[in-house]
Amino acid sequence: MLGYSIEIPMTTSPTVRVAIVFHSGYGHTHRFAQAVAQGAEDAGARVLLTNVEQIDQYWNELETMDAIIFGCPTYMGSASAPFKQFMDTSSHRAFVGQKWQNKVAAGFTNAASRAGDKLHTLQQLAVFAAQHGMHWVNLGLQAGHNKSTTNEDMLNRHGYFIGAAGQSDADQPAHLSATAADLATSAHLGARVAMVARQLACGRALLARYPLCNGYSTTSDNCSKRSPNDHTVRSTLHSDRVTR
Repeated sequence: MLGYSIEIPMTTSPTVRVAIVFHSGYGHTHRFAQAVAQGAEDAGARVLLTNVEQIDQYWNELETMDAIIFGCPTYMGSASAPFKQFMDTSSHRAFVGQKWQNKVAAGFTNAASRAGDKLHTLQQLAVFAAQHGMHWVNLGLQAGHNKSTTNEDMLNRHGYFIGAAGQSDADQPAHLSATAADLATSAHLGARVAMVARQLACGRALLARYPLCNGYSTTSDNCSKRSPNDHTVRSTLHSDRVTR
């Protein structure tokens, strides 16, 4: 525990930028992408919502984002082909040079079936984010409908934890198929990502002003080795010292 406290005025809280990059084959997953975007926007983030079919005009802008949320339908137990094409293209547009490193990441998916092997798609998105060196944010909700006292109107009614998973009836048009509970769950994910991105941005700004990494100087993305005698502000640690 640090021997002093630092208060940060609300006016210094940065506005974060969140991108939602998605694919939607028939419009159903687009509904969930819109809900994710609305949640992030309601949480104070500036939002970019783009389908992978228009991604070529946004590659450079993605590098300026604090967070990127990935979303796609689950087709045959995996991410849809157009979204997988986006993933593969990112290998030379972003992976080389680790242009998304240390950004916040999260994911959502949708399928006609209640389960539909959606977990595999969410794991695929998480591994994709890990290869880019990103910080994955989980859904942060308990299972919503797993008791006799719960119902289909609960958040996270499908009981996913790694990301948001929605269900859309295959015989219904996109504007009718998504349930209010699943859309609200998606919005929750967007808001949660915006909150975590802001926490990281505030922490980085604080470290830039008060270098608390023992023996390190801080930048927005990392701590580089420096002499312990070079600290602008010294801190006394009452417990274990920071390990390197």
